[in-house]
Amino acid sequence: MPRWEHGSEERLKQAAMELFDEQGFEDTSAVQIAARARVTTRTFFRYFPDKEEVLFAEADGLHEALVQELLQADDVSEPLRAVIRTLAGFDWERIGSRDVQQRRDALIASNAHLLERDLVKQQQMAAGLSEVLSRRGIDPETAELAANVGVQVFRPAYRRWLAGAETDLATITESVMSLLATIVPATSRLP
Repeated sequence: MPRWEHGSEERLKQAAMELFDEQGFEDTSAVQIAARARVTTRTFFRYFPDKEEVLFAEADGLHEALVQELLQADDVSEPLRAVIRTLAGFDWERIGSRDVQQRRDALIASNAHLLERDLVKQQQMAAGLSEVLSRRGIDPETAELAANVGVQVFRPAYRRWLAGAETDLATITESVMSLLATIVPATSRLP
């Protein structure tokens, strides 16, 4: 087995997804993933601290890209819209095909530990977006609310997009925003 081979990280990701599909997440080990990818177990751990992180390998880069995108946005005067535009405007296929993202999403949804980790990553994303809005002059409380709501509004739009029913993520996200408007009309007040 070669000590270090070009493309190891991508092969490890692919091998992991294949094994997770074939035998389930819980029954797959880092050793098996490494063997399937034709690398040593040590090479696996150079790239990933654990098998869970294979599913979240893109999270840090995604977080950085989205924060940077919002930082450079022309207008954040409507902070929720700015967050939604940032999320819907991102090229999600840059982090993998829809099929791979859909398989990943389904795997995470079926495992409580992975779902918890995903929710932590979503919260970190919202915190980063909130920080950017605050730096851009939005009241911190408003920034936090806009970032958290924006991330949660985007989730169902993203899942519909993954399902492939529609190709334009911005349009799907706008329809989810319209649904939100019917649930929370602008003039509503708590009793």
